[in-house]
Amino acid sequence: MLTIGDKFPEFNKLACVATEPGKEFADVTSEEHKKIGKWMVMFWYPKDFTFVCPTEIAEFNRQFEEFGKNNAVLYGASTDSEYVHLAWRNDHPDLKNLKFPLIADTSKSLAEELGILEQNEKVAYRATFIVDPEGTIKWININDLGTGRNVNEVIRALEALQAPGLTPCNWEPGQPTIS
Repeated sequence: MLTIGDKFPEFNKLACVATEPGKEFADVTSEEHKKIGKWMVMFWYPKDFTFVCPTEIAEFNRQFEEFGKNNAVLYGASTDSEYVHLAWRNDHPDLKNLKFPLIADTSKSLAEELGILEQNEKVAYRATFIVDPEGTIKWININDLGTGRNVNEVIRALEALQAPGLTPCNWEPGQPTIS
């Protein structure tokens, strides 16, 4: 598995970006966030049309503006196809108005390169990567397939990574850092 300090792999993947006819899909690349000098937060989930996954995706969507305020682009990703992503978005009421792309890694190549492909079911673990504007992995969190993540902790970690100085245990935005 890739870890802190490694370069996030280069990728060019098709993603479901909207539900508007004719504008459903677009390519997403590893270079986009670097070109605009932003951080990248990419969260992976196992499968569309499941039970825990939509709760996480909906929460990331509710918190979307917080990622923008922290100079970050947000991507969701799984090994399902862009068509399955679109069908799920059209079907599930909490996913109809997503503000970020859902990347389709149907070849499973990116999940495999990241080291997050579960070996029995061949789906991605619930992994979250925070990547700096130069493409270096700065934070990773991985949960078992059945355990949802805490989106507030992802935002707190993003803010801690951007804070001046060192952030002590239980640091919250607005608290002093260690010089």
